[in-house]
Amino acid sequence: MATAELTAHDLIAQHRPTLDEALEAIRTRAYWSPHPEHPKAYGENGSLDAAAGKAAFDAVLNTRLDLGQPGTDDWVGGEVSPYGVELGVTYPHADVDTLLPAMRAGQRAWRDAGAELRAAVCLEILKRISDRTHEFAHAVMHTSGQAFMMAFQAGGPHAQDRGLEAVAYAYAEQVRTPGTAEWTKPQGKRDPLTLTKSFTPVPRGTALLIGCNTFPTWNGYPGLFASLATGNAVLVKPHPRAVLPLALTVGVAREVLAAAGFDPNLVALAAERPGEGIAKTLATRPEIRIVDYTGSTAFGDWLEANARQAQVYTEKAGVNTVVVESTANYKGMLANLAFSLSLYSGQMCTTPQNLLIPRDGIRTDQGPKTFDEVVADLARAVDGLLGDDARANGLLGAIVNPDVKARLEAAAGLGEVALASREVSNPEFPDAVVRTPVIVKLDGAKPDDEAAYMSECFGPVSFAVAVDSAADAVALLRRTVREKGAMTVGAYTTDEEVEQAIEEVCLEESAQLSLNLTGGVYVNQTAAFSDFHGSGGNPAANAALTDGAFVANRFRVVEVRRDA
Repeated sequence: MATAELTAHDLIAQHRPTLDEALEAIRTRAYWSPHPEHPKAYGENGSLDAAAGKAAFDAVLNTRLDLGQPGTDDWVGGEVSPYGVELGVTYPHADVDTLLPAMRAGQRAWRDAGAELRAAVCLEILKRISDRTHEFAHAVMHTSGQAFMMAFQAGGPHAQDRGLEAVAYAYAEQVRTPGTAEWTKPQGKRDPLTLTKSFTPVPRGTALLIGCNTFPTWNGYPGLFASLATGNAVLVKPHPRAVLPLALTVGVAREVLAAAGFDPNLVALAAERPGEGIAKTLATRPEIRIVDYTGSTAFGDWLEANARQAQVYTEKAGVNTVVVESTANYKGMLANLAFSLSLYSGQMCTTPQNLLIPRDGIRTDQGPKTFDEVVADLARAVDGLLGDDARANGLLGAIVNPDVKARLEAAAGLGEVALASREVSNPEFPDAVVRTPVIVKLDGAKPDDEAAYMSECFGPVSFAVAVDSAADAVALLRRTVREKGAMTVGAYTTDEEVEQAIEEVCLEESAQLSLNLTGGVYVNQTAAFSDFHGSGGNPAANAALTDGAFVANRFRVVEVRRDA
């Protein structure tokens, strides 16, 4: 065990108030965040301001990121930013036969530290990451293709919020059972039976975090901190195109663990050579007892079927749907939908794909609108939102990989194009691939169109699907969620019966629903401590970020009874 520079007393004294506020936030579901969203909030009390953060990011480029891990047998890299910049960073490649035993060595002391100290250490890790938010924002931007402001917020404070939320849930579940109990059973005239009992949360073992390309920190932090806070060591296997944000995270975690007197090998990185594909090998090793994964349905299904020795948490693909039946704010609805379809080029697991609209049209505060009018007005709203290239770059970011670009280009051949995608130039990054969304009209009654709208088309592609009635829209919504899953469902209606029918579908099929959003809250955004991301109850994901079920099975409670 390392020599402690951060004492348990000081860590708990510093971070217990934040933990208590987080526990209250998940209880009330009210708005709360300890991590500032505005870039200008940084630069004091040890945090990096914009210039220092950019300088720190630049200093990492074209260097070897040595984390001091055991078992390093090579150095690997090769990340190229979606904005066209070669990062040039190399990372330790691990001999897992050496690394995995080393990770287990410090787990006893970490287990014995208890839930409160583990939570405090996790909060210290998050604080140090927060202090470097500007640096992390550039790392997220240049691996995911997010525009800077989105990378700053989603990759920084929002990701940190999700990590803290996981710590709060983990702490709450571990302390639900008391540490000790005195047990006395009366025996009538005989002496009572008396036992002293102790209850210890024990970790499952080593956890494997399989990172994603689009949201490496936002999707990665819940599993990482849930596992660490419940006493498990965590092996981080980043997506090969998005290593840097999670490698920096591992570096901070190892630094804090060592400073707190724990083995830094409780958190380690498993970067891979190009084309090596080590996720399957790692996920099925007997030492791995927990797997967290965000990505394709195919690999998520494979993990659930084959990583039998582990508790597997997956967030996979779904077909997110919005029912458009009527609205009391037509302009606000169009603006809200246009933003939702455009943000980060639709490369969010929560972005709407299918817009189910009655073919006879909808009722609005501006009078009745036909199907064609609704679709044409939405196309104009997207055009208006993205008409200025500078604004478009700030919302769209860059296309994350060639597969997304190929799907976007192929979508135009699936039906009548209501809004064509256009290329947007980025003066700062001329090699960035930036495209506006495409909207394609399809007919819900045509079997040939069904293959398109009943499959996820990840990226800036949306289908306006004509349906016969509101009842048909509700029925198609149900079938879509049941068969394909959905991370989000949206609906616009002024009809109480239609609203109730949609809500009942979402309750029965376990889908998170947003109704009549016309302002600054969007169907594809969720707030930590209040909103659940996914439900774990439909095919899109087997877990929710974040709830008690996401953390409770990462540890077990072991009882020791003693005769008193």
